[in-house]
Amino acid sequence: MALAADQLTKVLALAHLTPGRPVDLVGSWLRLTLIRNPGAAFSLGDRATWLLTIIAIGVLIAIGTMARRLGSRAWAVALGLILGGALGNLVDRFFRAPGPGRGQVVDFIDYFGLFIGNVADIAIVGAAAYIAVLSLRGVPASGKPAGRHTQDAVGHGA
Repeated sequence: MALAADQLTKVLALAHLTPGRPVDLVGSWLRLTLIRNPGAAFSLGDRATWLLTIIAIGVLIAIGTMARRLGSRAWAVALGLILGGALGNLVDRFFRAPGPGRGQVVDFIDYFGLFIGNVADIAIVGAAAYIAVLSLRGVPASGKPAGRHTQDAVGHGA
């Protein structure tokens, strides 16, 4: 779902926005400003696009490996959002100019003039916040409540 929403909004942004001509949504607080970003968040690593591609592939492999052990729907949603967001930006890296593995990510959501992102970024950041909440609440990824049997076994010398 995150991947589809990301790619659809990028197609719309490319069709309806012009680079260098922002469209105010909520004054200058929230604008649509089309850019092509070779780097990561805040345009960091703009000269290492290929490295960001490799890192994204590593994240996808890690999520795929972890997904097999999930028993929690909440954790599945969180990892699904990260997966969709990472794939959304990875699609750009593979299929947009200047070429495979070096493609520039389409960004268009301008937050307070501080940074410009996309729907994939929203999915990733939202998932990170959700994972923090799940962790603070002690929700296990396995879906199984942490048992007291470990403490009992240690406490009784077993």
